[in-house]
Amino acid sequence: MTAEMHEPEAPQTDSARAWVVLGSAFIAMFTAFGVAYSFGAFFGPMADEFGTNRSATAFFFSITTFAYFALGIFSGRIADRIGPRPVVIFGAVSMVVGLLLTAEVSSIQLGYLTYGLGVGIGVACLYVPMVAAVSGWFVEKRTVALGLAVAGIGTGTLVLVPFIERVIEANGWRDAYRLFALIAAVLLSIAAVGAFRPPVSASKPLAIREAIRGRSDFWILYVSSLFLSSALFTPFVFMSDYIETNEVSGSGAVLLGIIGMASIGGRLGSGALAAKVGVLPLFRASCVGLGLSFLVWIIADANYVLLVAFALVLGVCYGGLIALSPAVVAELYGVLGMGGVLGALYTANGFGGLIGPPVMGQIIDSSGHTAAQWAALASGLLGGGLLFAISKEVAD
Repeated sequence: MTAEMHEPEAPQTDSARAWVVLGSAFIAMFTAFGVAYSFGAFFGPMADEFGTNRSATAFFFSITTFAYFALGIFSGRIADRIGPRPVVIFGAVSMVVGLLLTAEVSSIQLGYLTYGLGVGIGVACLYVPMVAAVSGWFVEKRTVALGLAVAGIGTGTLVLVPFIERVIEANGWRDAYRLFALIAAVLLSIAAVGAFRPPVSASKPLAIREAIRGRSDFWILYVSSLFLSSALFTPFVFMSDYIETNEVSGSGAVLLGIIGMASIGGRLGSGALAAKVGVLPLFRASCVGLGLSFLVWIIADANYVLLVAFALVLGVCYGGLIALSPAVVAELYGVLGMGGVLGALYTANGFGGLIGPPVMGQIIDSSGHTAAQWAALASGLLGGGLLFAISKEVAD
């Protein structure tokens, strides 16, 4: 099954409107993941107020991650049918309401519901529909456009995580969530304006079951994503806790910001490099590199300079992974109905996010951070290694 069978080129693709959609996608990613990946800054203050251990507090992040990746299969399919704008508007409302309600919760369990569902549904309605929209609006420059769009994820992490850490220190975590709600309301309203429906989506989208039937490559990607996401989310949840526990001279939020900054380079660089070495080979290299980056964290111990090096390596590889995964799906299945197929694949990230952080938290509580770092290393390398089971003939 080739991409050409499902990818009729329309006159409007790669047009000025396509770049407007890309800009809206960037804003949506900036906001959605800037909020979601800031949880590490909230981790300590919330655990202290509610008196919860690492595993229970990490589940706050995990249920959110599971929600936005698992629900992507529905938001992507709905966007395939009715266009991305109504889905983006619904997601914006969900995120804003969820953040406002979370600022008022009296228990961590209630926060699981308000933040997990509110922010989880919000990100699900923003990420997959807008990635699929960019894929549908671009043909000749698709890989570059996807890299630019998802660079919003890294930029949001770079800008919002250190910013919100200072807000928490000055005003507390509850006011920080209220401020996030205001920021999300403004930025996502702007993003919704440019969320135009792709011209190629006018055709009947390819059914998910039809796309993946008899395709072992889908399930290889699925299992690989599960292991990679379990590793990836470990620093986003536990880096600030690691810095505090090991009395490292430096900021965990700054390290997360560096991951975000480096991921921007990985996203943008992957677009140009993929044209020379191929999408799938570069995707494999990014995933294996992500796993290997945890060796740097293990070696770093309390050396902040080496922790910065870890953040840079992880960020570049993470950026390549995020930018190239939609391009891999488009290459394998085409762009018609891509929202549904991409959403189905991203449920693996949801399960990785649901399982990984609480398990890592339990490992840290029982055996320390180093044991969790080794577990993340093993999980990342397993996920990257599985990708070599995808044959070159299928990818080409």
